[in-house]
Amino acid sequence: MSTIKREARIAGLWYLLLGVSAPLGLQIVPDQLYVSGNATATAQRVLSHETLYRLGMFSELFHQVVVIFLVLALFRLFKRVDEGLSWQLVILGALVSVPIMFANEVSALAALILFKGTPYLAVFDKAQLEALGYFFIRLHGLGVQMAAIFWGLWLFPFGLLIIRSRFIPKIFGYLLFVAGIAYLASSSCTVLAPQVSRDVNNYAGLLEIAEVPIIFWLVIAGAKESRPA
Repeated sequence: MSTIKREARIAGLWYLLLGVSAPLGLQIVPDQLYVSGNATATAQRVLSHETLYRLGMFSELFHQVVVIFLVLALFRLFKRVDEGLSWQLVILGALVSVPIMFANEVSALAALILFKGTPYLAVFDKAQLEALGYFFIRLHGLGVQMAAIFWGLWLFPFGLLIIRSRFIPKIFGYLLFVAGIAYLASSSCTVLAPQVSRDVNNYAGLLEIAEVPIIFWLVIAGAKESRPA
């Protein structure tokens, strides 16, 4: 197996691990445990499924560690194509978004502490603790949206590197542009136009799937030995 094919498949395996581990914390836990606009119901669900909630937090921390190794693997693969764009991929893909996500988990942990209650929180009644906990869950969701801005931005240098590489079909680069635009649209609407963010997120979620094909291409086909443009 050539060096470039091996590097591509290593990056693909990291990417696949990211795709498998991320949904638990980012999608499954919110869908199963959070009740929109209802602090009491959310608190009851979180406390009834505390293990799942904690697994969700672990999932978010774990897949961010995976992101670090993924972007480093991609840097090794693409630095022969364009080192400047490869550094952009590292900075936008991990250097900024990973610290945001790690810091963001403090909000999720704070929500759990408030829902459970402790002696030093006795000055607050149950309803107040539930409301505060729900606030931190909402804050955590907004933190994910802020990180998602960079999940969109890093796909643009990634896509350009694929298009210029000549060892991965260009179509995957254009698909990454589509996914990047979807991430940016979803995150931007959360900040700029929250009244339409739900509708935009529904469409953006479909377009974000355009990121998936490159994962399977890297894992299965890797990359062909070819001279970069």
